[in-house]
Amino acid sequence: MRKSQCLLPLALGTFGLGLTEYVMMGILPDVAKTLNCSIPMAGNFISLYALGVVFGSILLVIIGRTRPLKQILIALAVIFTVANLALVVAPNYYVFCALRFIAGLPHGAFFGVGAIAAGKLCDKGKTNQAVATMVSGMTIANLLGIPFGTFLSHNFSWRITFLIIGIFGFLVLTSIMKLVPYLKPMPDNGFRGQFKIFKSLAPWILIFAVVMGNGGIFCMYSYINPLLVNVSGIAPQYVSLIMILAGGGMCIGNFFGGKVADKFSPALVAANTQLVTCLVLVCMFFLSKNPYLAVFLMCLCT
Repeated sequence: MRKSQCLLPLALGTFGLGLTEYVMMGILPDVAKTLNCSIPMAGNFISLYALGVVFGSILLVIIGRTRPLKQILIALAVIFTVANLALVVAPNYYVFCALRFIAGLPHGAFFGVGAIAAGKLCDKGKTNQAVATMVSGMTIANLLGIPFGTFLSHNFSWRITFLIIGIFGFLVLTSIMKLVPYLKPMPDNGFRGQFKIFKSLAPWILIFAVVMGNGGIFCMYSYINPLLVNVSGIAPQYVSLIMILAGGGMCIGNFFGGKVADKFSPALVAANTQLVTCLVLVCMFFLSKNPYLAVFLMCLCT
């Protein structure tokens, strides 16, 4: 089996996870209206998903560190599928919140395990490109999946969006079972051993950079629909098209990021990316009332 085929299930998985996470930002007003809650309250759907991402990563360290990588990926795909199908029939705000938390559990864990698996499945010297290939699923979700999900929600129902995501989960699960080979567990250093890395300063700096950089992007992206419509004055029917443009920017950035990181220093690429992101977000704060500048800056930021 070609190694590129082994990476396909990982990319499909990140596509599904990216769709689950980001589609909420496009359909937030629709869900809020159906579940009779305000936009600020509906923002908890995004926050609770993020909280699930954190808890899922911790549970992976506690429970899954001794399991074969393929087995972990299968379990995460099952949680992803069941949670999204359950969201289709969520009857009220509180149940929806709980299900969004559960839907977030496999996210961080899948990316962590998937990155390790991608590194093991790729050719020597192409680890960063392999990880970029895996992450490409999420960027494609922004390019195609999220605008399509937003269109379905605006014109039919947000429940149909989650139904399609849940059905897609079966494809992810099947592809992992058929295409990903057996990958032995990582060396078990014990629970405390998992945290020895934090004795040095470098991991703390990296975590701080990710939190600040991603936090800034998500603050903007979480409320992108109200921002574009209420602040920039863009008609709601154009939001899906703009999300496609933003997804295109993410795809381009991910592709070139993997290439450049293998050629130069990943730390150098990450540092410059964070700097550009910071400058763009500051500009968006002051210039978002102009619809053309708002769209340009959003695409540049992603």
